[in-house]
Amino acid sequence: MSDRPNLTIVRSGPPGGGTWTGVAITVGGIVLGLAIAAAIPPLREAVLDAVRGNTDEVREDLRDLDGWGVVLVAAVAIVHAVVWFPAEILNAAAGFVYGFGPAFPLVLVSWTASAMLAYEIGRQAARPMLYGVLGRRRFREVESLINRGGITFLLAGRLVPIVPISLMSYVCGAARVGRVRMVWTTALGLAPITAYFVYLGSRLEEFSLGDPVVWVGAAGLLVALLGVRYLRLIPRGEAAGGGSE
Repeated sequence: MSDRPNLTIVRSGPPGGGTWTGVAITVGGIVLGLAIAAAIPPLREAVLDAVRGNTDEVREDLRDLDGWGVVLVAAVAIVHAVVWFPAEILNAAAGFVYGFGPAFPLVLVSWTASAMLAYEIGRQAARPMLYGVLGRRRFREVESLINRGGITFLLAGRLVPIVPISLMSYVCGAARVGRVRMVWTTALGLAPITAYFVYLGSRLEEFSLGDPVVWVGAAGLLVALLGVRYLRLIPRGEAAGGGSE
């Protein structure tokens, strides 16, 4: 029998999981992304207009670029991973410029890609960044909702316009939601609200309160808000699909 003492190597890292290297790389990537966005005038102007909530100017930004406006839509959505603005502004602007048919798949794919980038940021930087954004207690409450609600919450949470796409993605990444599950629940969950605002944008020049889609969509958003509130009442373990893939 050896007399050598058992040694346990303890690796230090940021609180809540992850590694300091991952945090450093993530922060560096965010800074680089912001620098690139700031260095490209059309992208910089479009993002600033979106942050200001100026839908008319975003539409003009897209129109001025003609075919390159499609690239701008995707780029602005990607920037949302680190610069928050109402997603509905880009959805409505794209619908107005390109029409519902081309705009809907374009913005849905762009938002899904943006959400996955934010997910990776949350997964790599983990809790330290989120504690600063949300506060430790609130973050744990949201993480608990994800664990209790499972797939149901992941889908329903995407239907609520007041919840930034990237913020929920950060938390899902830190909570280690499976990537495959994250992709399909994001795309499916974002589809209804994305379609609604793209449609409103496409009908802007002939908008009418008599359009049934307007009222059906508004009712759907109300149901989504109530549904997410209901998930807060679900006891742990009773929601279906609570695991990760």
